[in-house]
Amino acid sequence: MARSRERGRFIRRSLEIIEKVGNALPHPATIFGLMAVAAILFSGLGALLNWSAVHPGTGETIVPVNLVSIEGLHHILQDMVVNFTSFAPLGTVLVAMLGIGISEGSGLIGSGLRLMVITAPRHLLTFVIVLAGVFSNAASEIGYVLLVPLGAIIFLAVGRHPIAGLAAAFAGVSGGYSANLVLGTIDPLLAGLSQEAAQILIPGYQVNAACNWYFMAASTFLIAGAGTWVTERIVAPRLGEYTGDEKPEELRDLTPEELRGLRYALFTLIAITLVLLAGTVPAGGFLRNPETGSLLHSPFLEGIVALIFIIFGLCGVAYGIGAGTYRNDKDVMKGMSKAMETLALYMVLVFFASQFVAFFRMSNLGLIFAVKGAEVLAALNLPTILLMVTFVVMSGFVNLFMGSASAKWAIMAPVFIPMLILLNISPEFTQVAYRIGDSTTNIIAPMMSYFALIVAFVERYDEKAGIGTVIATMLPYTIAFLIIWTILLIVWMALGIPVGPGATLYLPEGILAGVTGGM
Repeated sequence: MARSRERGRFIRRSLEIIEKVGNALPHPATIFGLMAVAAILFSGLGALLNWSAVHPGTGETIVPVNLVSIEGLHHILQDMVVNFTSFAPLGTVLVAMLGIGISEGSGLIGSGLRLMVITAPRHLLTFVIVLAGVFSNAASEIGYVLLVPLGAIIFLAVGRHPIAGLAAAFAGVSGGYSANLVLGTIDPLLAGLSQEAAQILIPGYQVNAACNWYFMAASTFLIAGAGTWVTERIVAPRLGEYTGDEKPEELRDLTPEELRGLRYALFTLIAITLVLLAGTVPAGGFLRNPETGSLLHSPFLEGIVALIFIIFGLCGVAYGIGAGTYRNDKDVMKGMSKAMETLALYMVLVFFASQFVAFFRMSNLGLIFAVKGAEVLAALNLPTILLMVTFVVMSGFVNLFMGSASAKWAIMAPVFIPMLILLNISPEFTQVAYRIGDSTTNIIAPMMSYFALIVAFVERYDEKAGIGTVIATMLPYTIAFLIIWTILLIVWMALGIPVGPGATLYLPEGILAGVTGGM
């Protein structure tokens, strides 16, 4: 017992040091601005020192693009506005928040949360939030915008620290990004890259989009349980009691008007659901891919943010009419505009973050760093299990510098899939190992597209918070997820269970013999 208490104090002290060091840094927007300047300067240094790397897929030599030049200056000046307006998360956040603003302004979200808090068992609340975060990644990246702030609101409503609820939701949404019971938009994207890499050695090799489904489905409740444990045993005790200015939703019984508004919203949601089912369930549904008839790359999945806006908007209006909180269109517009007010800090952060990401990509520094890191791992010549574990850690480390899962895999797959094929390891299993590392460090990676938004959410409840607060709060989740997911990977290898439909861990002997015999 004494040893356990001492270990708990050590963890808390370590996280406090990380938080203090991180918060001693300048404002996050300033940091992103300085990083943008650093990317420009390093591009010049790299060009001066003749840094280079060979792209493993195309064989093309990658060299830094010197931004410390007249041509580089032209790019910086001409692209600055486009860098900001085309930053991928920006449109997602704005459109989704408009719909959420309608629901929040009408009182739908407050009443719904109050009903959930009143009726839900308190001991399952954290688990449900983390699990909902894991499920949300099937719907693109809407979990960052919707569930993360809701986790904070729910925890505050039940008298707990809101940042603990925010952290639990963020851990599920981002740390559990590669776990789910259903396929998401990332699955076919990664599978296509894995297939191209496999065909370097095995012409005609096919990798299906569901190739990791068994492993990811098994990971779902494991990650939800681990996230719950970290929240309850480490994060919540460290945060203690909330003493900030944000006021919780009042946990009073719902009034007859609010209950009528919820019924109106429920009927509206049922009607929308029936329309969506009619468009997705039949083979020729109008929301399926018109060319293939599949839900993958379909208007349904690719338009999920627009659907979120429509669903929350219509349900919010229905609630407002039923509860009497919306009497005309001006009330609706006020709800939308109020939601935009809460994003002021996020807009500032995004401006500087978008410039840094653009300069880093434009300079080719991200590609060079990723390729060189991949080459180091390929040269280690480790035993199979140790190699796979090292590959997981390597993927997580690279994720700190390149936020896009598909961009990293486009670089790493052509190196590691052929190499591991020669060790009899299937491309599908290699992809699983990559996804573990990619997911676990999302929540501590400032390069992650939505990191600035998370910082803004945290600052709502703690004005003194910064990047250090977020990293210190989320680091225990990263460590726990990395350990548990790696153990699951090793167990999976020991048992020889397929990672997905038709996706074994090891290649058939005939295929491997054909590859080695032809080299």
